[in-house]
Amino acid sequence: MPTPLDELIEALRCLPGVGAKGAQRMAHHLLQRERRGAQRLARAIEAALATLTHCARCNAFSETAVCARCSDPARDASVVCVVESPADMEAIEQTHTYGGLYYVLMGRLSPLDGIGPKELELERLLARLAAPEVREVVLATNFTNEGEATAHWIAERVRPRGVTVTRLARGVPLGGELEYVDAATVAHALIDRRRLDAT
Repeated sequence: MPTPLDELIEALRCLPGVGAKGAQRMAHHLLQRERRGAQRLARAIEAALATLTHCARCNAFSETAVCARCSDPARDASVVCVVESPADMEAIEQTHTYGGLYYVLMGRLSPLDGIGPKELELERLLARLAAPEVREVVLATNFTNEGEATAHWIAERVRPRGVTVTRLARGVPLGGELEYVDAATVAHALIDRRRLDAT
């Protein structure tokens, strides 16, 4: 039967990039040197799980049915930027160059991992982009094979509706993920985004 320490180590392994050794080090650190920090972490996770849901418009995490960003009348509702994760959305926000709205996919198409359009609820995205005020869709998925495939899938279904489809410029390196790219590079990629025309 696993001990409480074993359970903690195994629980920490669910974090991205954390293997068995890293989880073991974290668990020992929390129990040995950061007991108050560990209690605060446990309370914060519990509170987040109890209070956060997905915004009905952008799918980002929110305490309310529609998040503050989507409710802000100062934002340009005619432009919707599609990103893979909340971290990518924050990376774009930190550039202070984008004033439109967002849609967060919470992933990307990855057939090898069993993640297809149904798992990402892409029909929900398409319904969001069908709103009459939407004039441009900025595809800001990562420049990975999966990110490119996701952008292509969305573009093929949005373009026939007469909506302008743009893609971030290639200032973001191939294989790069937005949350790890510096704000200046993301800003230039956003400003220099290009229109995706049918090939």
